[in-house]
Amino acid sequence: MTVNLEVAEGVGTIRLDRPPMNALDVATQDRLKELAEEATRREDVRAVVIYGGEKVFAAGADIKEMQNMDHTGMILRARALQDSFTAVARIPKPVVAAVTGYALGGGCELALCADFRICADDAKLGQPEILLGLIPGAGGTQRLARLIGPSKAKDLIFTGRMVKADEALTLGLVDRVVPAGEVYSATHTWAAKLAQGPALALRAAKESIDTGLETDIETGLAVERNWFAGLFATEDRERGMRSFVEEGPGKAKFL
Repeated sequence: MTVNLEVAEGVGTIRLDRPPMNALDVATQDRLKELAEEATRREDVRAVVIYGGEKVFAAGADIKEMQNMDHTGMILRARALQDSFTAVARIPKPVVAAVTGYALGGGCELALCADFRICADDAKLGQPEILLGLIPGAGGTQRLARLIGPSKAKDLIFTGRMVKADEALTLGLVDRVVPAGEVYSATHTWAAKLAQGPALALRAAKESIDTGLETDIETGLAVERNWFAGLFATEDRERGMRSFVEEGPGKAKFL
């Protein structure tokens, strides 16, 4: 399989495994969607890490495969391509990307689907599609602009240039930079901590933020209001408040 799912400590690691560069061909895209949906369903998965291995996250689409597609073929495929990435973005649990080596084109777009990105100090990221006479097609024009702002996104997309880890951090493209050998352990540790949290409240927070970014503030506030009130019906809310009153803040156990 070109993508695998392994679970430990409540964290599901979706691992790209298509050497040497984890090129995202059609089979890999479809498998990614399948495993994202599995991670969504599984109760033993409470947080997710997206990882490409020690050497590379994903260097982009499989250009040789794409070269053989004509206009009609890509019309038929483009929606499935986006859907595979959207399945990752829509996982209703915390998702963290562990970025090593290159995250270019579709690889960068996959990292953008995560809630948080931890990056190797020698990693390089970018959207080089313009150099092929194309634009990003797996959500890059939308997610990148929402994450770092339209002007900075246009700079990266118009030029197709790669950015090193330090610039990616300054731009807000990644959230934390660590030594290359520590990327996966740091990412898994952070995800495992989130996996100990209240699952429904985390889901509510993620959906409220993401929906709010995609719509007007009144709609976003309505989503927040409904989730906020609904959480008062959960055992986690009862446990959290009881622990706060009896033991002080930050001591509640949600598993």
